[in-house]
Amino acid sequence: MRVGLITGDPGHPVLAAAAAVLERRGCRVEVVPFGAGAGGAGGGGAGGGSLADVYLLKARTPQALALARELERRGAPVVNSAAATELCQDRVRMAGLARGAGLPFAATLAAGPLGELPGQEYPFVVKSRHSRRHDLVALVDGAARLRELAGQWPQEEVVTQPYVRGNGWDQKLWVVDGQVFAARRRSELSSGDGESGSAAEWEPSARRAALALRVGEVFGLQVYGVDLLDGAAEPVIVDVNAFPGVRGRPGAPEALAGLALRVAGERGRFGASG
Repeated sequence: MRVGLITGDPGHPVLAAAAAVLERRGCRVEVVPFGAGAGGAGGGGAGGGSLADVYLLKARTPQALALARELERRGAPVVNSAAATELCQDRVRMAGLARGAGLPFAATLAAGPLGELPGQEYPFVVKSRHSRRHDLVALVDGAARLRELAGQWPQEEVVTQPYVRGNGWDQKLWVVDGQVFAARRRSELSSGDGESGSAAEWEPSARRAALALRVGEVFGLQVYGVDLLDGAAEPVIVDVNAFPGVRGRPGAPEALAGLALRVAGERGRFGASG
């Protein structure tokens, strides 16, 4: 069996560990190039080479998404799909889908360029409209902070969300093929003690785990992350990420490898290999 990795970082811990599991099970794991001019690459590129049995889409660049769409057009299974991955890059579309499905997603309003942000009631959270690595996520607690951010990101298209006052910890839930992994991480927006991004063990309630699984059903995702905060009456979803890192979660690489095997096996039953 052949597994293609669409990624700009094949050494990422969860991918590398999952690849090792797959190779121990006799699979051939290949990194698929997706940059400019890579369409004709062999090993399952979009230019006509033989297809792998399944592709794992970790990259989110326009080139990677274009490759994933072409592979899907040719009949290859891609996890997550190009459409689901692209949806999770637009926080306005993401919030609209979630709230339309009855999920408790934070009210998310498109606000245009940060340098032209209309008047807001402080505090509020501002985020890049288009989710990506090193995007903008910040608490705006007054006019001075807003001017500072606008000076740094004047043309950044942003959204705003209400500030949910929590305990300084973000609840991170990651789902891989129906298996839920979780941790708490010190919030980037927290002004309390502790280093931003530091992690702590945490076991989600059955209600929160069920909420995370429901997100996958609504968004058509098989590998994804859900960021939760404690709202006044119920958990509040503040972000959904397609194919996150799932770092340091025992069992996650094995779950990812198992997902690849399952999807490839289904393709073998229902469609001919390329």
